[in-house]
Amino acid sequence: MIQLSWHYHLTATKSGDVRTILKQQLLIPKHLIYQLRKAKRVQINQHYLPMNFTVEQGASIDLTFEAQDFHQVQIPTPDDAQSVEPLYETNDLIVVNKRRGDKTHPNQPGELGATINHVAAYLKPQGQVPYIIHRLDQQTSGAIIFGKNPSVVPILTRLISTKQIKRTYLAWVTGIINQDRGTIDQPIGIDPTDQRKRQINGPNAAPAVTHFTVQKRDVNRTLVKIELETGRTHQIRVHFASIGHPLVGDPLYNEGSPAPLQLHSAELTLIRPFYMQTKFITAPLPDDFIM
Repeated sequence: MIQLSWHYHLTATKSGDVRTILKQQLLIPKHLIYQLRKAKRVQINQHYLPMNFTVEQGASIDLTFEAQDFHQVQIPTPDDAQSVEPLYETNDLIVVNKRRGDKTHPNQPGELGATINHVAAYLKPQGQVPYIIHRLDQQTSGAIIFGKNPSVVPILTRLISTKQIKRTYLAWVTGIINQDRGTIDQPIGIDPTDQRKRQINGPNAAPAVTHFTVQKRDVNRTLVKIELETGRTHQIRVHFASIGHPLVGDPLYNEGSPAPLQLHSAELTLIRPFYMQTKFITAPLPDDFIM
C-alpha cells in the first residue's frame, strides 16, 4: 500500500515566529505552510501555535503532510529493480548511480526502461514511489536524486536552484585545453534544424554558465571537472562544442567520435530536506569511462 502521510519530528535551530521557522529554516513553500496552518498539522512542543507566535531555539517541531496537500502526479510504472545502484538513501530521498543509456523518465505513457521505472520497482516494497527532482541526459551516467515523498520535492528543487546542492561532473573532451580553468558563458537555445539538439544563441536562448577545471591531459583529449551555474538541456555538451572541444563519444555534437559519451555526474553535495544535514556523495565511474 502506498504511503499517504508523512511526519517529521524536528528541532528549531533558531528562535523566531512559527511562519519564519517554516519558511526560512525548513524552506517550506507558502502553499504548504497554508495547508499545515489550515489543518493545524504543525505543532510546537506538542501544541498548535498560531503562525505569528514565537518559537524558541531548541523547541520541538512536529509536521504532518498528507497526500491531499499535493497535486497528484502520475505514478511511474515499476520495472526491474536489479539495475538500481543506491549511493545514499533516507526515509525521504534516494540517490542512485544512473546507468548510461537509460532515460531519467519515460517520454510516453506506459513506457518502461527509464531510471525512474527501475527506482519505482526498488521502492515498491516500502510503499513508496519516486519523484523527479532533476534530470540527466540519457547518455550521461552518475549520481541522480529522487524524492521518496512529495513533501521533499519543492525543498530539493529549491536547494538545487540556489546551488546549495552542488553537482560536479567529469568529462573527457576532444583536444587539449591549455588553460587550467575557465568559464563558458554563452546562452543556449533550440536548434531550428534538429529538434534533438541545442545551439549557442539559438531561438529562445536562455543564459547558461559552465565552470571547468582541467584534471588531466592525454594525447588528444582533456579530462575536465565541471560545475554548472545553470541547468540547460545539453549545456555541457553544447558549451564545450562551442569552444572547439566537443565531448568524446558525443553522437550529436561530435559526429564520428567513438562511443560511448564520456560524461559522468561524479560528485554530489547533498543537503537533506527538513534536517538540513550535508552529505557528500560520489558515484563510481562506468567501466568504460577513460582514465
